[in-house]
Amino acid sequence: MSALPQAHEAASSTPDIRIDRAALIAELSRVLPEDCLIADPGRLRAYECDGLMLVREMPLAVALPTTEAQVVAVLRTCHRLGVPVVPRGAGTGLSGGATPHKQGIVLSTARLNRIVSVDRLAQQAVVQPGVRNLAVSEAAAPYGLYYAPDPSSQIACSIGGNVAENSGGVHCLKYGLTVHNVLRVRMVNMAGEVMEIGSAAPDSAGYDLLAVTIGSEGLLGVVTEVTVKLVPKPRVARCVLAAFADIRKAGQAVADVIAAGIIPAGLEMMDQATTAAVEQFVHAGYPLDAAAILLCESDGTEEEVQDEIARVRVLLEAAGATEIRISSDEAERLRFWAGRKAAFPAAGRIAPDYYCMDGTIPRQRLADMLEAMETMAKKYDLGLLNVFHAGDGNLHPLILFDSNDPDSVRRAEAFGVDILELSVELGGTITGEHGVGLEKINQMCSQFGADELDMFHRVKAAFDPAGLMNPGKAVPTLHRCAEMGRMHVHHGELPHPDLPRF
Repeated sequence: MSALPQAHEAASSTPDIRIDRAALIAELSRVLPEDCLIADPGRLRAYECDGLMLVREMPLAVALPTTEAQVVAVLRTCHRLGVPVVPRGAGTGLSGGATPHKQGIVLSTARLNRIVSVDRLAQQAVVQPGVRNLAVSEAAAPYGLYYAPDPSSQIACSIGGNVAENSGGVHCLKYGLTVHNVLRVRMVNMAGEVMEIGSAAPDSAGYDLLAVTIGSEGLLGVVTEVTVKLVPKPRVARCVLAAFADIRKAGQAVADVIAAGIIPAGLEMMDQATTAAVEQFVHAGYPLDAAAILLCESDGTEEEVQDEIARVRVLLEAAGATEIRISSDEAERLRFWAGRKAAFPAAGRIAPDYYCMDGTIPRQRLADMLEAMETMAKKYDLGLLNVFHAGDGNLHPLILFDSNDPDSVRRAEAFGVDILELSVELGGTITGEHGVGLEKINQMCSQFGADELDMFHRVKAAFDPAGLMNPGKAVPTLHRCAEMGRMHVHHGELPHPDLPRF
């Protein structure tokens, strides 16, 4: 069973769209400078996919606006001509959210990359969407502040993309996801109308459209400016590394820490295969004989950190940790985390390709899920590295395969589907922070019922009645789910045979 080819078909088969490419490029040339429009097929190749390289499509053109006015002009032009638009940030997304539409354009926000302001007293920054995640913290550092969400790709990923996917990171357990760290979003809808959602104040009147916008995967509009929260750098931060001879004991240790009312700054797990791959790459000093290791970070004042680490240590020892190390200085703490953040590139060194999943499950089911995935790896005869945000149950298993071998690709896709389906069965969800995009669109049919999907489409239609903004992504049509025979059913009710075809 494969999700991706069907999802790709959904993204590329918007009915009745046949665009005159030459006429489109002529129209876009009127509203964009020459160096802000890419039409050459060779240069377009760089935009044929995002981080989900299993799915590729060539756009008709790529727009690279440098101002909000240019964004407005491009969207108005495409709206008038009925041309689909796919927003794109840095292209580091892993679910195919920025995969082009073959009869549409890509609108890249990469050149909207200015940090507008950093307010030390208000502890806020106003940035354009093309600003790199890490660059925000670098700009705030002289004021003793930083931006908390820290995806592993933070050196490259952009704030606009973080907003689209509601990105997290290794410190999201304590400091939250993007949605918890953004106060205001300025956005342009498909009709070219500028909207300000949220405010710099603690709350704003009306419906909470900010939470609707963050994580909407480019289906509702193009972000042009974001106001983010900044937080003070903690006085002290230390990381505990705990090794376990049994992966189930490591999973239980995670549950025990959270059950004790401790919310670490970060709580991550890696299995033995991952630590071996990472150690060759980063030399973080991980114990290679452990079945699993946990990284648990505490931050705050010296007294707070000492107390929390002492409590965590007792819990880890009781859960069966065979070795416990506490970072002795900042260099060692950063080395512990460097290994965790290098898991993805380390996988790329030991296999031709890897496929990163993003299911989320209840913490108490971690061990069950890990054991099930080990069985799946044997079933599909593929390598597997397990690395994940253990504190909130967000899994990032890396399936190792060879994209030059069609059968290996087929098995990798089927393996991924099994992981997502089991995540739902265990009471979890098909995504934690990477989004649905194309990759998981079929599994949306398994997680949600007809009424819920219908409501998602109604929200989309309120912002984009023509359905031209990133069409075919994230939310499947009800008819498609019914055709697949995979509509999630509530209370034994079947989908109505006359479901609308959005």
